[in-house]
Amino acid sequence: MKVALLGPIAWRTPPLHYGPWELITSLITEGLVARGVDVTLFATLDSVTAASLDGVVPTGYEENDEIDGRVWEAIHVSHALERSGEFDLIHNHLDWLPLAFSAHCRAPMLTTIHGFSGQNILPAYRRSRSHFVSISDSDRSPDLEYVATVHHGIDLRGLPFHPDGGDDLILFGRIHPDKGTDIAIEIARRAGRRLIMCGIVQDRDYFAEKVEPMIDGEGVIYRGSVGPEERAGILGSGAALLHPIRFAEPFGLSVVEAMACGTPVIAYRNGSMPEVVDEGVTGYVVDTVDEAVAAVGMIAAVDRAACSARARLRFSADRMVEEYLAIYRKIIS
Repeated sequence: MKVALLGPIAWRTPPLHYGPWELITSLITEGLVARGVDVTLFATLDSVTAASLDGVVPTGYEENDEIDGRVWEAIHVSHALERSGEFDLIHNHLDWLPLAFSAHCRAPMLTTIHGFSGQNILPAYRRSRSHFVSISDSDRSPDLEYVATVHHGIDLRGLPFHPDGGDDLILFGRIHPDKGTDIAIEIARRAGRRLIMCGIVQDRDYFAEKVEPMIDGEGVIYRGSVGPEERAGILGSGAALLHPIRFAEPFGLSVVEAMACGTPVIAYRNGSMPEVVDEGVTGYVVDTVDEAVAAVGMIAAVDRAACSARARLRFSADRMVEEYLAIYRKIIS
C-alpha cells in the first residue's frame, strides 16, 4: 500500500507549538510508517517525519509573514496532485482546496474534515470526488455522506498520568471569543481558584479588551504559547481543565490530552463535548457559569486514575491509525 498524506502548511508537521491539523497528520503518518506502510507526507519542507517528505514551501505561512498562505496552499496542492498517480490513496487534511481539484486526482481521495469554517465552503465538498471522515458525530453535515467517524488520537507517550494534580484551573487553547477565555476567567474568579492560561493569541482585539486586563500574575496567569515539552506538565498539574466554548467544537484535542493526564474537564455543552466527555468519569458537561462553578466544587469526586484510563482507552493514536488503515483497505479494495 502506497499512501500520500496531504498535510496543511500553516505550521510545520508536527507543530512546534500550535497546529492541531498538523499534529494529527503527523500522528497518522508516523503510525502508518511504523506499520510498514509506504507513506509520502506532503507538508512544509522543515517538517520532521519517518516517511518520505515532499513539498514546495520551506516553512509554515503562519510562521513567516513573507509567505502568502492562499498562494502557497494552491501550489502545494497542485504539486501533490501532480504525483497522485504514484499512490493507492491520497489522504487529504487540507480542508476544501484539494476537493476543488479532486477530479484531477489519479487515486482515490479520502478527506478528514477537521471542522467546517462556514456553510459557504460546502459546495467544494458536495462537488468533489472524495470520501469523507468526520472527527465527531456532532460535526457531520447533513448534506454529505461519510465512510466513518474517527475520533482523533493522541500520543500517550508524551502525556504521562499525574495522580495528584493541584488546585489550579487550566485553560489551554487559542485566545479567541469562540474558546470562551473571558468565561473561564469568570468561572475561576467565582470558584476562588487560580487560572493558568496557555495558547496563542488569535484575536488581538479580544485579548486586549477582555483578557489582558484580567491577567494579574496571581489569580490569572498567562504563559503564552506552550510547546510539547511543557504541555503535559501543565495539563496534568490542574484540578480541572476549563473548556467553556461558544462554538460547536469539532473535537477538542486539549480536552482529551488533559483527561489522559488525569485532569478532568469542565466543558460547555457545545459541539462534540457531550460525545468526548464521559459524565462523572472524565469530567462534567455544563451549560452556564453557575453550573461550571458548581462542577468545580465537585471535581474532587472524579477519580483521576479512572479519568486517565478512560481517555487512554478511547483516544490513543494507535486506535486512530488502525481505524484509518481499515478505511484505506475498504476504499482501495
